[in-house]
Amino acid sequence: MAPATDSPTSDDRELSLRWSGRISLTARILAVNIFALALLAGGFFYLDSYRTRILDNRVSQSDREVRLIAEALDAAPRKLKNSLVVRMAASTGTRVRVYSDKGTLLEDSQALGLRNFTLQDPDKQPWQMDAARFLDAVIDTVVAARRPPLYREHHGNTGLRWPDVVTAIDTHGTAASVWRAPDRTPVVTAAAALDDGGVVLTTVNARDITQTVRLERYRLSIVLAITVLTSILLSLFLARTIVRPLRRLARAAVRVRLGRAREVVVPRLPSRRDEIGMLARALSDMSQALRARIDATEAFAADVTHEIKNPLASLRSAVEGLANIQDPELQARLIAVIRDDIHRLDRLISDISDASRLDAQLSRAKFEPVDLGALLSALVHQRIERGLPRNLRIRFDRQPEEAIRVLGEGTRLERVFENLIDNAISFSPDRSVITLSAHQDHHWVEIRVEDEGPGVPEAQRESIFRRFHSIRPETEEFGKHSGLGLAIARTIIEGHQGTIAVESREDRQAGARFIVRLPTTGARH
Repeated sequence: MAPATDSPTSDDRELSLRWSGRISLTARILAVNIFALALLAGGFFYLDSYRTRILDNRVSQSDREVRLIAEALDAAPRKLKNSLVVRMAASTGTRVRVYSDKGTLLEDSQALGLRNFTLQDPDKQPWQMDAARFLDAVIDTVVAARRPPLYREHHGNTGLRWPDVVTAIDTHGTAASVWRAPDRTPVVTAAAALDDGGVVLTTVNARDITQTVRLERYRLSIVLAITVLTSILLSLFLARTIVRPLRRLARAAVRVRLGRAREVVVPRLPSRRDEIGMLARALSDMSQALRARIDATEAFAADVTHEIKNPLASLRSAVEGLANIQDPELQARLIAVIRDDIHRLDRLISDISDASRLDAQLSRAKFEPVDLGALLSALVHQRIERGLPRNLRIRFDRQPEEAIRVLGEGTRLERVFENLIDNAISFSPDRSVITLSAHQDHHWVEIRVEDEGPGVPEAQRESIFRRFHSIRPETEEFGKHSGLGLAIARTIIEGHQGTIAVESREDRQAGARFIVRLPTTGARH
């Protein structure tokens, strides 16, 4: 088991969200996509500048046309001016009027029969045109577009009411203005001075500019509507594929938190190979591990209760009997029973304390390189120095020059092999040999502890590693072992990412062989 990493109890500042953290994920996905579409909607306001450029070009065109008409009228004889005015008005699509320097109307293409300048009455147009004009007004207001003055017709000898006519007379040049028709289409007027002191005025209702802008706006509206609809549908689909499984996982996590872990099935989402699927499977594995940990804790508590009750019952019986018995010999025997039960309780409580804290201690442990060869040699030497019962012998087979290193906690690993050696001594017959061996194979170290005892039946080779499961020799004193030694050994080995198992000896001799496999230092990542 690798050392645990510290995890802060509060959110990391880099991952924390301020105001946006209070908004649902679905709303945020929609908001991001709609914001991008809002930038596309800015194309509506770009059309205003597009219209302004077209209108400026039309004003320049009207200025050139009125100058050419003025030159043509100056060069034409007086009797041909009326027909020339009509031809010029027809070819340019404008209404042409000629005023004297006093504002008197001299010629008018409309009075001469050419009615090519008419203004539309908005009250007689369909509702679609009202909607278009309303949209024009909204966009003009938003972009703060300059609003031309309303066009008003001046009939008869009122030429000096036209600003362009007055400017052309004063400057003896040209002038042009833009007006607004009642239907919000532009009207362009242009005036040019004549050599005789008069002025020619042209007027055109440039409805084609408005129609062009509205057509482009209509096309942009269709594109924007399709894009908005597609974006919303894709956003909802994306939100559904993200938010719905997250909500299911959150509800399952809440039920686990409320203590209903046994009845909660956290969806694993096996068909998803993205981060949501990884999260679902991680939460599912976490809930199963939590459920297993809860079950193990409950089973351990039940086993502890059962194991403590036996010596307590014996102790209580001995204490009650001690008060009623006067025979010194029987009292001595009861006191011996009490002493044994107290020792048994003390040993049991110590082992239970170690077993209950072992997982937490291993998760916080800092593993360092451990030379297993030196550790096992020291254990064997210490055991021989203390003396072995029943003329037993113990040996350690290894290559002296071979360094066997694993990453772990030396004191914990030492306890594992002490338990295995004690177990082998308990089951070994008189004058037998206990053999330890170590072998390194690629990224694994294999340690074997063999004895010449009765061995472990195949049906019980897994159960002996359970807590409080104890199969002891008939000659061993009752209560000498708590039944937690092999369970503690397995917990420590698994905490070091290794395995421990028991099997029969390969030489078919009587006895058991415990095999411990641990990854070497180079195998850990």
